[in-house]
Amino acid sequence: MNLGISATEFVSQAKEGAISVEEFIAKTLERIKQVEDKVHAFITVDSQNALAKAKDIDKKIRSKEKIGSCFGMPVSIKDNICAAGLKTTCASKMLENFVAPYDATVISRLKNEDAIIIGKVNLDEFAMGSTTEFSYFGTSRNPWNPQYVPGGSSGGSGVSVSALECVASLGSDTGGSVRSPASFCSVVGLKPTYGLISRYGLVSYANSIEQIGPMARTVEDVAFLLNIISGHDSHDNTTINNPQVDYLKDLKSGISGKKIGIISQMIGEGIDKEVASATNMAISKLQDLGAECIPISLDAVEHSVAAYYTIASAEASSNLSRYDNLRYGFNFGTEGYEFKAYVAKARSNFGPEVTRRMLLGAYVLSAGYYGKYYLKAQKVRAMIKAQLDEAFKKVDFLISPTMPILPFKIGEKIDDPLKLYLTDINTVTANLSGIPAISVPFAISSSGLPIGIQLFANSFEENKLLQAAYVLQETTDLPEVPL
Repeated sequence: MNLGISATEFVSQAKEGAISVEEFIAKTLERIKQVEDKVHAFITVDSQNALAKAKDIDKKIRSKEKIGSCFGMPVSIKDNICAAGLKTTCASKMLENFVAPYDATVISRLKNEDAIIIGKVNLDEFAMGSTTEFSYFGTSRNPWNPQYVPGGSSGGSGVSVSALECVASLGSDTGGSVRSPASFCSVVGLKPTYGLISRYGLVSYANSIEQIGPMARTVEDVAFLLNIISGHDSHDNTTINNPQVDYLKDLKSGISGKKIGIISQMIGEGIDKEVASATNMAISKLQDLGAECIPISLDAVEHSVAAYYTIASAEASSNLSRYDNLRYGFNFGTEGYEFKAYVAKARSNFGPEVTRRMLLGAYVLSAGYYGKYYLKAQKVRAMIKAQLDEAFKKVDFLISPTMPILPFKIGEKIDDPLKLYLTDINTVTANLSGIPAISVPFAISSSGLPIGIQLFANSFEENKLLQAAYVLQETTDLPEVPL
């Protein structure tokens, strides 16, 4: 049985009875046992419920009952998205025993379509990080070379899809957290337009810039998932009440006659030579297929990382202040109880990166520095959006490398936060502006590590973005993961 089939292939075969859902889930669970020691993608594996659900779906298929569009495909979920009855830890000691009492909207929608939640996957604590090294439960490893980082913060999602431990996954993207592991693990990852997918049930980090996004092995699979999880939600008043779009429709319509802007600031200084070469190759292939590629300058990109970390840390500081250990958490006893000391003791359970960002956020929001840092960051954000609006008057899409560098060794950058933050230079622009962006696997470096290419479109133009991504995907012939 081929565990590497795409989501759409799985649905087609399950519908025809060519594969048993129960057998596929059993083989997937075997695969997880086989490779987890090497890659550590999962925090929780829900074996019992997954097999029970698979048996039920097989019965429905045999008796020709109505079945949801997922037909029992195994999906992994980033462990900052609530799924009723399963732990939602955010990879933090603070929440190590928290069991979600309800389903996030995206989980409800997947379950309604008979997807099987195979388990919850690893991340940087509270989604703060770019490598999945900042997890209380240990580092996830890149399936292409376990000595290297898989990207982050949705590292477990990228690893589980790449290592054939599930058919698809949901991650969250605050500054590149879906696209970074997609690029480093050679899978497809979409950061949707802000407001397209409900955030209800996503544990808050930075509300104004984070979005849940699908990850899968093909662009078609991402479009399939987007059809299920997108749309207005009364639980989340930031979702847009737009007419429902079928993202699979016209997916193969091509790119002839379209204009693509090459973002100068994302392909110049500081870009790894092999990454730059792959990007130029991608541009050349798109031109061969009828697209016109022209240079575009976005000056504000140079300030994007500073603006992003100022805004995200400010929102994180506010959001994480709710963790005071009063409603749930650890039993510290009441001896010598004093409120500030008690809360300080509770918050000592946060890891180093979360602590760093909370302190930074509190600082930039403080009375003496609000105007100097936070307000200035919001002005940069507005400037980025204005420059993108102008760019999209001239072009249909923008292109860049997803990550400026190749995957690096575990531990190589963990002691230098600034170097780690700068790896987000190409991804944070989409979050600050709210536009959609997708990472498509494009090449494998001479050292055997994946390289992803990023495409951007204007707000709520995911259908066009997926069409362009599909064209790019079809120009590649990549090897299977060596794990």
